[in-house]
Amino acid sequence: YMIFDTLFAIDSKFKPHPQMCEGFEASADKLNYSFVLRDGLKFHDGQPVRGADCVASIKRWMARDGLGQTLATVVADMKGGDDKNFSIQLKEPFPLLIDGLAKISSLAPFIMPERLAKTDPYQQVTEMVGSGPFKFVKEEHQPGNKVVYVKNNDYVPRSEPPDWASGGKVVKVDRVEWVVVPDVATKTAAMQNGEVDWWENPPTDIWPVLASTGDIDLVSASIRPLGCVRFNWLYPPFDNVKMRQAVMMVASQADYMTAFVGDQKNWNECASFFTCGGPMANKQGSEWLTGKRDYEKAKQLIKEAGYKGEKIFLLDAVDQPLIHAEVLVTKEALEKLGLNVEYVAADWGTVVTRRASKKPPAEGGWNIFATGWTGADLLDPSTNVMLRANGDQAWFGWPKDDPLESLRTQWLKAQELEERQEIAAKIQQRAFEVVPYIPTGQYEFKTALRKNLKGYIEAPAFFLWNIEKT
Repeated sequence: YMIFDTLFAIDSKFKPHPQMCEGFEASADKLNYSFVLRDGLKFHDGQPVRGADCVASIKRWMARDGLGQTLATVVADMKGGDDKNFSIQLKEPFPLLIDGLAKISSLAPFIMPERLAKTDPYQQVTEMVGSGPFKFVKEEHQPGNKVVYVKNNDYVPRSEPPDWASGGKVVKVDRVEWVVVPDVATKTAAMQNGEVDWWENPPTDIWPVLASTGDIDLVSASIRPLGCVRFNWLYPPFDNVKMRQAVMMVASQADYMTAFVGDQKNWNECASFFTCGGPMANKQGSEWLTGKRDYEKAKQLIKEAGYKGEKIFLLDAVDQPLIHAEVLVTKEALEKLGLNVEYVAADWGTVVTRRASKKPPAEGGWNIFATGWTGADLLDPSTNVMLRANGDQAWFGWPKDDPLESLRTQWLKAQELEERQEIAAKIQQRAFEVVPYIPTGQYEFKTALRKNLKGYIEAPAFFLWNIEKT
């Protein structure tokens, strides 16, 4: 969001608003959409933003994003030229078109120059060129150490007040240095001594230390993030649904959250596949997580699954406190079930690489890993990529379940909130039955800012506009 911008943007009430777009018109049958870009949009290379850039960027996004992939199946045509206009023609109505173009979290439909957007969607673009409120300073980039951004003086913000990703992105500082400091003690000292202004995500045990400093604010997220444990459906033993059910049957959100966060005031149980506090959260099927943790019944399921003692490769990113805590709790539960656990300790970068591998677990693949998501990521079936069950095209773990996919399609086509909520309950029921992953609870997230920083925008992503240093 520092470098790139989106055509539409979501506010704190989950409503999309025009951002790069001035507006749009839709035909009565909701099959033809015409968009007009607002005046003054310019990429960081000095070129104006054109309709052709938008079309190419949307195509790139549709190839990778879960919601975008579904949208792609109903797009008949997209047209954009050298002016500020572009259009989308649909084969059938798609009620979430504008919501998709406003998606706030991974993967956001960022707009980039056509020449970059035409890069293979599965390859990284070679330049960081967008039209957003900050520019990337390539010459000062130190991979793994420091990223530098400067104010984009050519950026023309909207006139509306900022609200999440929507509204005016008014930059009030000339320069932002994003510094990577692996050591917690070093980061703590840097905040205490005034060497840095903002710590994105301090561990829970450091909160009291920072709060006692006196000139540091700890700001909570309005929507708590969530943890989860993910299975690999491609290989034994978790290609068998009874094995996945057995692990869920003994999973305790209280154990997970206590291990990570500690004090219960800083976490809550969330027995839903959708963010608790969001419009799609429900209790359908939740007894899988809220009922008695039954090890004997779980062991019976393991027996019925025909488990043969295969090694279970459990990935642990030991440098990530949430993930490390989740993995240790999972390891204990698996061993208590009598399963053969191969614990793999690594850093986050290694886990990210290995979880993408479809190789057999013993040959560089995996069986289980843990992770966490922002509340915005898991709000509904359009954003929750872990509920995709389209096999090889699904997120890491590659679940394949046609009924779950069919329900998701029904949800995307539903017109009214009440209908979507009814379908979301059915999706959740099916998810508890087939277990694409285990929700491990919802936890407090705090970011630490020095008190001389004003204008912080609380949102699921970190936004640096509107902030001034007094």
